[in-house]
Amino acid sequence: MRLFILVRHGQSKLNATQRINGDPSVPVALTEQGRQEAGALAVQLAGIALDVCIHTRFGRTRETADVALAGREVPIEIEPLLDDIDVGELEGRLIEDYRAWKRGHSRADAFPGGESLDAAALRYADAFERLLARREQRILVVCHEIPVRYAVNAAAGSDDLDGPAHEMRNCVPHLFDAEGLARAAARIRALAHG
Repeated sequence: MRLFILVRHGQSKLNATQRINGDPSVPVALTEQGRQEAGALAVQLAGIALDVCIHTRFGRTRETADVALAGREVPIEIEPLLDDIDVGELEGRLIEDYRAWKRGHSRADAFPGGESLDAAALRYADAFERLLARREQRILVVCHEIPVRYAVNAAAGSDDLDGPAHEMRNCVPHLFDAEGLARAAARIRALAHG
């Protein structure tokens, strides 16, 4: 059986200050708590032979992967399709500003200077399909809260990508077999098209 382990990165310094970051060129390190979370993830993953680790262009995902895989010979690759949502002009703003903007707009509306939630969802569906097309059997994916949330809810058959699971905790593994990840990708694509 193929195994895909989707994980949100460890707590970042912007998570701790309730600010958003959708630009991978902005350096954002993990907090000490985030490094501890990644260390706890290492313990959870110790009993699984991994073929590859995929992370995004954001430094916090690479840092999480490095801590979680310390001392192991696991190839690490970047998958930009799993990057966090490009929030454009909301970059660095408070999470409440982001939520307020979302309340006044639809999923199809792009953030000013950024992308829409639907566009990001379709990008995530593409990324999951690319993962499924890979040859490796056991793949660790260190990415962001939203792609993990969408995959979990879509695989469960929800009509809402944001529920019922919403707050995805840092460094908690979410397991998918190939059928489950394929179901998630298809459901995300159907819901993003509206």
